[in-house]
Amino acid sequence: MRLYVGNLAYSTTDERLAEVFGQHGDVTDAKVIVDRDTGRSKGFGFVEMPDDNQANEAIRALDGAEVDGRSLRVNEAMPQERRGGPRF
Repeated sequence: MRLYVGNLAYSTTDERLAEVFGQHGDVTDAKVIVDRDTGRSKGFGFVEMPDDNQANEAIRALDGAEVDGRSLRVNEAMPQERRGGPRF
């Protein structure tokens, strides 16, 4: 299951995100999204957990929890919508 993690501290790293979610189960990927021009965190990220039960437990445990001084927003990620732009 892919989880959306919002309201991250700008100092939170991929490794820290994996560490926090790893306390609730197996993490196959953890990625903080960064601005491609500045390299600065955008304040959100995604975590992949292969076991849905563990992922749901992580949502229950971490939604609203304080991590690195910020109260996280955690829920199941929605499929990415296709962005507008030229179609060739």
